[in-house]
Amino acid sequence: MPEFRPSHFGLCVSDLERSLRFYVDGLGFEAADSFDLDSESAPGLDRSLEVPGRVRITSQFVTRDTMTIELLHFAEPGVVGDPSAVRNRRGLTHMSFYVDDVDGAAEHLVAHGATVLPDTRSSVGVEILFLTDPDGVRVELMALPPSA
Repeated sequence: MPEFRPSHFGLCVSDLERSLRFYVDGLGFEAADSFDLDSESAPGLDRSLEVPGRVRITSQFVTRDTMTIELLHFAEPGVVGDPSAVRNRRGLTHMSFYVDDVDGAAEHLVAHGATVLPDTRSSVGVEILFLTDPDGVRVELMALPPSA
């Protein structure tokens, strides 16, 4: 079997600065490499991104521990569509983070652009709460019960 080494996953964002505030200031990621790319100076970029026509994009990587996210901001042709609002929709459904205090973590993230989804709170041996990033991508906060 070939060896596969995790690299990153990409999120298309409508406002890069707003998303950096959420992921860097809110979740504690660090801004890493950033690339401004254009299909005119990088022929084939439109094909590799599966976006027909002229493409102008900023690719901003953010890292935390072993997780790397590529925030993709399309200046041209612009951002379209909506993220998954239910977990049974094909594709990326959410990101998950362990926290010591679900309510405190949620309050902190709201101050950095998140929206709490109050109907998603549950406690099934593990307390969880979903919220959204500034573009509506689901983020799960999960607290393990205190050890006995």
